[in-house]
Amino acid sequence: MQERSSVAELAQVLKQELNRYSPGEKLPSSRALVERHRVSPVTVSRALARLAAEGLVVTRPGAGAFRARPRAATPPAGDTSWQEVSLSADSAGDAVPRSVDASGVLVTLAAPPTGVIEFNGGYLHPSLQPERALAAALARAGRRPGAWGRPPVDGLPELRDWFAREIGGTVGAADVLVTAGGQAAITTALRALAPPGAPVLVESPTYPGMLAVARAAGLRPVPVPADRDGVRPDLLAAAFRATGARVFVAQPLFQNPTGAVLAGERRHEVVRIAREAGAFVVEDDFARSLAHEDAPPLPAPLAADDPDGVVVHVRSLTKATSPSLRVGALAARGPVLERLRAIQVVDSFFVPRPLQEAALELVGSPAWSRHLRAVSAALRARRDTMATALALHLPALALPHIPSGGHHLWLRLPDTTDEPALLAAALRAGVAVAPGRPYFCAEPPAGHVRLGFAGVAGPAEIAEGVRRLRAAHDEVTA
Repeated sequence: MQERSSVAELAQVLKQELNRYSPGEKLPSSRALVERHRVSPVTVSRALARLAAEGLVVTRPGAGAFRARPRAATPPAGDTSWQEVSLSADSAGDAVPRSVDASGVLVTLAAPPTGVIEFNGGYLHPSLQPERALAAALARAGRRPGAWGRPPVDGLPELRDWFAREIGGTVGAADVLVTAGGQAAITTALRALAPPGAPVLVESPTYPGMLAVARAAGLRPVPVPADRDGVRPDLLAAAFRATGARVFVAQPLFQNPTGAVLAGERRHEVVRIAREAGAFVVEDDFARSLAHEDAPPLPAPLAADDPDGVVVHVRSLTKATSPSLRVGALAARGPVLERLRAIQVVDSFFVPRPLQEAALELVGSPAWSRHLRAVSAALRARRDTMATALALHLPALALPHIPSGGHHLWLRLPDTTDEPALLAAALRAGVAVAPGRPYFCAEPPAGHVRLGFAGVAGPAEIAEGVRRLRAAHDEVTA
């Protein structure tokens, strides 16, 4: 059972037992709860913390946990209806919508109910995360002189140099800014490159988090269709001409959600088309560390061969490590770098130094290469398990491409299958999947679902999840 499930179950049991105690009365010790419920001390601590957050118990360091006294009557709620007018009112001449739809992002971040298999996750399962290596790196980082001091605004020079070497080509440390993860880097890039109301070209389908960032910045995403070889250059050129856009956001390697890799003959063409349009290419290289064991040699980033500064490169350590290691990088050349730096400083000043020091310790240790090899092998095995199970149990769902990198599969639903109905039935059956609709910024050509295989416990859970999805599909197509 996952730790989160154990915490939730113990918290529920303790909540039911609270009636045995008077307000202010002490609960059994943590050691007694560990022995009684046969769980770990960490599970007991987290369950009590959950009850404390709900106001049901009070914890006192060194004394224990006590049943909380009844709260005073809740004061009447205020009238916040006036905010509807304020939040919807546009300034004079401003036609850019101000509301932000984050549902496509939240579906991959929200934890489903206990017992539900997570095919909707976007991060590695704890068993695949380098927790020991991270803990060791953080401990070493904390002992470094000045580890809690103010870091350089652009990031630690050694970490910038590491990112530059990872990008390759002629990119140097002076071209790199350390960011608080990939999402923050994309946010900074889009705010720097396009004014509110401007169009921004995006692959279709594409990552919902990027679409949410663009809309939050007041930009208008314009879809450019892609196939199994990545974005189509002819349609990209046509979109630049039709819209006058000055930004194109791409994921050339293991694209989310399709898993496509931009074909070799298209790579230089995409950069050339953007250059002729006087536009930037934001290269989101999020999955380079998630190549599967059987992947062919990876193409270099677009930024590695870009002397003219067309490409603004984004990458992050988060996907290959832990959701909480939010350390990434922006790489750019020319005047745009100063604008990127200025926006990042205004938004967040800098990335906390202990986190940068820990990241530097991690990638500089022998454990880093071992971790990447282990993840590469595990992702291949999980991908194969899921693809095989889908072919056997759900042949009606089309799987046009089996990627050699990334953490998910992208499936097209039959025209007769209703996407929202399937998602609801899947949740009832005990499996959470990501809907396809948020990956399109215009009307989708068909229903889709994205199934993640990296965020579950292992092959057995993948097989069970597909079995539950089959039951849900049978329910909505009966």
